[in-house]
Amino acid sequence: MKPILLLLLFILSSCVSTPTLKPFSSDGCSLFPDGNLKDRNLWCQCCVIHDVAYWQGGSEAQKAEADLTFRRCIEEKTKDPRFAEFMYQGVKYGGEPFFLNWYRWGYGWDYGRGYRALSEKEKQQVAEEMAKVEVLRCPE
Repeated sequence: MKPILLLLLFILSSCVSTPTLKPFSSDGCSLFPDGNLKDRNLWCQCCVIHDVAYWQGGSEAQKAEADLTFRRCIEEKTKDPRFAEFMYQGVKYGGEPFFLNWYRWGYGWDYGRGYRALSEKEKQQVAEEMAKVEVLRCPE
């Protein structure tokens, strides 16, 4: 192989790096109350668990599953299927990865990731970051 081609391959390979995952964070139910007047954290745990999925991101099918799991959790906590559906619609349409907000799908990665399954290295980063989280709890 010619030296110039080798140099070009080296330069291109050094430009490709594994994206870095930011530490997990959750603000509870972004832009929405964490509970009602009787129990201010009634459904907050549903939001925090949902945030784990949103933080790590992944495929469009994974987002759909995370949103459905969220809806089931809200309904279980509130016993109100209409309220659960309302919240579900909010995350389904408001959490798209192309929105420039802090609660978008894949918010642990830099903007522009979109819907993309995690690589094995990225899954390892997720596992390492989650190992640092002591307890998944609602923000104080």
